Amino acid sequence: MTESSSEGQEVPMAGARTEDGKVLIVGPDGMAVEGPPRSDLDDEPGDDEPRSVTELVEQPAKVMRVANMIRQLLEEVKSAPLDEASRQRLKSIHEVSIKELESGLAPELVEELERLTLDFTDDSVPTEAELRIAQAQLVGWLEGLFHGIQTALFAQQMAARQQLEQMRRALPGGQHLPEDASAFPGAPQANNSTDGPGSGGMYL
Repeated sequence: MTESSSEGQEVPMAGARTEDGKVLIVGPDGMAVEGPPRSDLDDEPGDDEPRSVTELVEQPAKVMRVANMIRQLLEEVKSAPLDEASRQRLKSIHEVSIKELESGLAPELVEELERLTLDFTDDSVPTEAELRIAQAQLVGWLEGLFHGIQTALFAQQMAARQQLEQMRRALPGGQHLPEDASAFPGAPQANNSTDGPGSGGMYL
């Protein structure tokens, strides 16, 4: 380990380990500077950071299918009067739909969905108003989820473009990277779409 002196020369620095695992650095002036424990240095940053919303939807195709079905059911509830048998049937479909959604989501989203969804009592038939509220609440939650995914993907695309531009600037003269970011595996595909984080509504 070295340190630059005022004359621009490299001055050696000695390092040692204390009994409790802390790093002890001896500078050029002979003074010891105690560093953090080795375990702190070994910890990778970001281990406790929350996962991206794109990682929390484990089965996006299934979630999309169920979401579209729920939206259609909400339209049916709003468009025509329902008898008792129809309301009982819709209640069962609503409960099954939530279970199917949970199977395609990470535990964090499952817990959130369970806290927010409206539970029907087992021994009663919900009214049309109760069904509309429950379905609308679920559709709204799903739209928020898909909007979050869309925003995260847009941010990832912007970050990839910035990284590509930095790579271009870092190249020596006469060397060029392909203009199309899609030339790199895993890079977002370039397109002329204007969809951004504020467009929304493209899923539901």
